[in-house]
Amino acid sequence: MSIAAAIDHLNSLLPLKDRQLALAPSLRALHRDILRGFAEAGAPPTRAQIAARPGLGDADAALAHLAGDDLIVLTPDRSGVAGAYPFTAEPRAHRVQVNGHAVHAMCALDALAVAPMFETGTRIDSRCHVSKRPIRILMQGAQVTDAQPARPRVGIRWQSTSGCAAQTLCMEMVFLYDRAMAEAWRQEDPGHIDIFDLPDAVHFAAAFFRPLLD
Repeated sequence: MSIAAAIDHLNSLLPLKDRQLALAPSLRALHRDILRGFAEAGAPPTRAQIAARPGLGDADAALAHLAGDDLIVLTPDRSGVAGAYPFTAEPRAHRVQVNGHAVHAMCALDALAVAPMFETGTRIDSRCHVSKRPIRILMQGAQVTDAQPARPRVGIRWQSTSGCAAQTLCMEMVFLYDRAMAEAWRQEDPGHIDIFDLPDAVHFAAAFFRPLLD
């Protein structure tokens, strides 16, 4: 699948930008500030901080609206933010160091999006979905400055989000150690799995996520 086709396909499954554009301005600003919170402070705004925002209205209703659009994921008690694509407060395989903070990404593609989204440096520590071997990627903006191994892949098993991509599609967007591991995984479900080399995956991630901060 080409990168353009992959972006279109992901937008059909998880139209984050279209959903953000449909929000009232106060909710759109809140969503962007939640994203910035993860990147700049290592955590989203607290419920108290959200409730104190001028012009927002009811904080619980605002959070419920964003969660209903699958723009964010709420904590189990629904009192705060547990995640906002590409970030999650839930420990996952994809750890991202950004601006002196350690956060987690929902999936491999999300991990690659953080540096280009915020035009900053990141270190990604993850592992191969098949072999469990460690993968480390250093980025500055949209550029990969180092990768161990040198040519990891990103694999996506396409599927419906079932209302919450964080617990469905994101779980099948993974790093793979090399071409051999990527092909081994693709053979499990060749009709639904696509493999991207690292430069293409970075392009994909940046094109999908950067518009959320425009």
